[in-house]
Amino acid sequence: MALRFLLVAIAVMALASSFANINASDPSPLQDFCVAIDEPESALFVNGKFCKNPDDVNADDFLFRGLNKPGDTNNPLGSKVSAVNVANLTGLNTLGISLARIDFAPYGLNPPHTHPRATEVIAVLEGTLYVGFVLSNPPPGMKNKLFTKTLYPGDVFVFPEGLIHFQFNIGKTPAVAFAALSSQNPGVITIANAVFGSDPPINPYVLTKAFQVDDKVIKYLQSQFWYDNN
Repeated sequence: MALRFLLVAIAVMALASSFANINASDPSPLQDFCVAIDEPESALFVNGKFCKNPDDVNADDFLFRGLNKPGDTNNPLGSKVSAVNVANLTGLNTLGISLARIDFAPYGLNPPHTHPRATEVIAVLEGTLYVGFVLSNPPPGMKNKLFTKTLYPGDVFVFPEGLIHFQFNIGKTPAVAFAALSSQNPGVITIANAVFGSDPPINPYVLTKAFQVDDKVIKYLQSQFWYDNN
């Protein structure tokens, strides 16, 4: 099992590396590495992080352990995203790539969301996922086009940068997928959480007008607890 996780992770990272080199959101680095540190006395500021003195860098700065462990899917969404990005693997700073493991309970959902700074490529390890993304800027008189596919173990699917996408476990057994993203810090905007769970809340009149529903519907949605599975 450990070998399978390793092989999948390597394959996904290799695919994402190709995206990063061809059309990465993050700037191309002009140095071998820039291990991130916080509040340095004297350091270089690159891509939103300070660079550790190269003389102090060691192999541990490029190591993350534990992605073989399942995420806790006992939550309202039935899914858990375990991300590996510059926040917990400082050696990723300036390299334009990150990784995530996504665990799904039966019928678990990674809800519609976007990554404003990254293309995502996903590889299914176990289970059956229904995935899709929605295009932006539809022509006049047309709706946003939806692209969907059912994925099985070994299948790979790409979500273009910034587009709304989702993954849903349509099987009766747990599912596991690995995702690689073309940014060290891709960001995530979960649509329902951002729209109905913002702090402070968006003016209900704005949402009533936008969604063309009664204000009671908006107030009900804003009163709900919007779980974050990241």
